[in-house]
Amino acid sequence: MKNSRAFKKSIMLSMFVAIGVVISPILRFEGFAPTAHLVNVVCAVFLGPWYALANAFITAIIRMSVMGIPPLAITGQVFGALLAGILYKLSKGKLFAATLGEVVGTGLIGSIVSYPVMTLFVGRPDLFLFFYTPSFTIASIMGGSIAYILLKILSVNGKLAEIQIELTGKTYEKPKKERGIKSNELPRES
Repeated sequence: MKNSRAFKKSIMLSMFVAIGVVISPILRFEGFAPTAHLVNVVCAVFLGPWYALANAFITAIIRMSVMGIPPLAITGQVFGALLAGILYKLSKGKLFAATLGEVVGTGLIGSIVSYPVMTLFVGRPDLFLFFYTPSFTIASIMGGSIAYILLKILSVNGKLAEIQIELTGKTYEKPKKERGIKSNELPRES
């Protein structure tokens, strides 16, 4: 059973990396990639902070290698992904905490770390400490909000708990029965 979960986590991580690479060009320009933040938050909630960090790092390396994106691909993803997973865990499953972690981790920490990376390693002397903060913050709010809505929908219909239990063996979600929904009851369309 444990090997099966590890295998499923690896497969899900691979899927998040693939999705992150494929959808990253949507609405993307230097310092602004909202789809990356969508994937980070969902991965953090599904798999936890360390898998979210691995997803962000692997996705960023592929994007840098294949798409010629500067090191912002790393600094703009890893801090938010890790903090999203940590805050989700510390809050005992609050989706807003995961979204907030992405925004603070990327919008503040990632943007500040981007300044020395871009000036020292890429040779952009025209930048200042908070140069990337507005674009990183807006992009992480956009992507995080979409992730929040998606995860909230999954939570309300009980699928988030099912996914988390299948992948990790635990969930912070209340079972459907505790929320007054019978497990075989589905909403009917009129």
